[in-house]
Amino acid sequence: MEFKKIQFKNADAQKIYENYLRQIQSAIKKLNQEDKNDILMEMNSHIYESMSKNNNENNELKNIINAIDKIGIPNDVLKPLVAEKKLNQATKTFNPIHIFQALILNFSYGIIYFIFFISYLFLFSFIALIFGKLLLPNNVGFYYKKGEIFQYGGFIENGNLENYEILGNWFIPVTILLAILFYFLITLLLKLKKSMRKKKNVV
Repeated sequence: MEFKKIQFKNADAQKIYENYLRQIQSAIKKLNQEDKNDILMEMNSHIYESMSKNNNENNELKNIINAIDKIGIPNDVLKPLVAEKKLNQATKTFNPIHIFQALILNFSYGIIYFIFFISYLFLFSFIALIFGKLLLPNNVGFYYKKGEIFQYGGFIENGNLENYEILGNWFIPVTILLAILFYFLITLLLKLKKSMRKKKNVV
């Protein structure tokens, strides 16, 4: 469905309306195009309906001002909806950028989202370890000695520990595999949490 702007005879009313639309577009800029269009049409519908209830053909300016005052500031009104739609997008695409944005937008909906955010930050430590192994192959690895040493990664200063590095050239492939598994695990948990929140809202 195509979005169509409301046309006003009063130039000032049109200007206020256009400015309000820009505020809406700014509030939803992090969403995909489909979600943007849906929200824009929904908000436009609210404006039109609000104006229709208090219709005064001789005072379009007053009508539009009353309508947008009743709806509220887009950035505040749309924040929960944007957060929800961003979370939906993130759990469908598994895109890390979308996931970070979704977690940041959902911080106010519980500490669990902050924990997920920290988990994704922790995920980048795997990337750091891969580069660390490439740059300092003798100082990064999986060091193990029963009852004494158990360390995955890290920048080991003591050269004596090199004898306890058990993965060798397999360290990078194993780290990549762990990163992928960890990434999908916490993303699936995030999807589960979103589903649980949705069921709770329905009840």
